[in-house]
Amino acid sequence: MKTVKTILGVLVIGMMLITVSCKDAKKEDTTTKTEKTVKAEKLGKEYTSAYVCPMHCKESGSDKEGNCPTCNMTYVKNEDHNANGHKH
Repeated sequence: MKTVKTILGVLVIGMMLITVSCKDAKKEDTTTKTEKTVKAEKLGKEYTSAYVCPMHCKESGSDKEGNCPTCNMTYVKNEDHNANGHKH
């Protein structure tokens, strides 16, 4: 009788551990959300204008050469800035 109780106890504890460990597998992958957020942020004019700030300051970017109003860096041509695999 003592052996049966021991076996049942081990089985119950094993089932509890399996249940707890499988709980983490159901969590949603957060990197997917992060990637979507980054892609959405790159739709602003600081990424799509003809001339962009190398620091991509918020609401910077212009169709003309000049300086960034936020950090005062000189704008660079967007096509030159993205050349040679420049990504971030």
